[in-house]
Amino acid sequence: MAGFQGGGKPFQIRLENIMQEPDWLGLQGRTFAVTGAAHGIGFGIARGLVNAGARVALLDFDHEAAKMAAKELCSTGARVMAVSCDTTDADSLEHAARAVQETLGVCSGLVNNAGILRSAALNDVAVEEWNRVLSTNLTGYLLAARAFYPQMRLRNHSSIVHVASIAGSYPQTRSGAYSASKAGVRLLSRQLAVEWRGDRIRSNTICPGMIRTPLSAAFYAQPGLEARRAAMTASGRVGEPDDIANAALFLLSARSDYVNATDIAVNGGMDAMLMDMVPRPGFNDTTKGEA
Repeated sequence: MAGFQGGGKPFQIRLENIMQEPDWLGLQGRTFAVTGAAHGIGFGIARGLVNAGARVALLDFDHEAAKMAAKELCSTGARVMAVSCDTTDADSLEHAARAVQETLGVCSGLVNNAGILRSAALNDVAVEEWNRVLSTNLTGYLLAARAFYPQMRLRNHSSIVHVASIAGSYPQTRSGAYSASKAGVRLLSRQLAVEWRGDRIRSNTICPGMIRTPLSAAFYAQPGLEARRAAMTASGRVGEPDDIANAALFLLSARSDYVNATDIAVNGGMDAMLMDMVPRPGFNDTTKGEA
């Protein structure tokens, strides 16, 4: 039990009762769209929404993978649909938004998650590859938000969650336009929140740190690498897609109604570790976790 003092009267909350309240997040029966939902973080968010009782549209360029993911989620009895969608194409997104509304109902929220990375140093990155990353990771987020805007403005407490990256705050070298695109997502999110405030549409950003996904699986196959990465976080572990999903569900729910135009870092406290990674003989062990 937690007790708080306000206005001269004690205010008590039984935390265990809150967590056991059915549909505590209020997502049951609501419709949400997730881009890049066939794999990794996107699929983790879609699965979290399904577990919360929501209706979920899985939008992905890889339609076969999206159908397989939807089939897996449908096995739980959830209302799920897979939609073939190119998030860099406005017409494709408009078609997807109409299909979602016709099949699952008016959309209450959008998760912008689709993204790509093309490795290259800034001296070497081809302009075509630079533009391709920006088109997917940044412009695509705007196009998706605009496609679902007419529906979200019809619902009360609609919410957009944009998946950015810790690389949007700290440069990730030799990754072409990736860091620039993710930094742009953070400001795009804030601008949407301000411009669409009259329609009660909130917009927030999640900035993941090191998350284990199918795309990063090869990294963790290298001996000792996971331990070294885990040692760079205050939580002492590498993150999982469910860690991002938990934050996304909160931001999509009315429980976060006063959280708007902000960034939430889900990185295990990685950004707090800077000073601890500075060698200080006798005070810290900078070789901790190395193979």
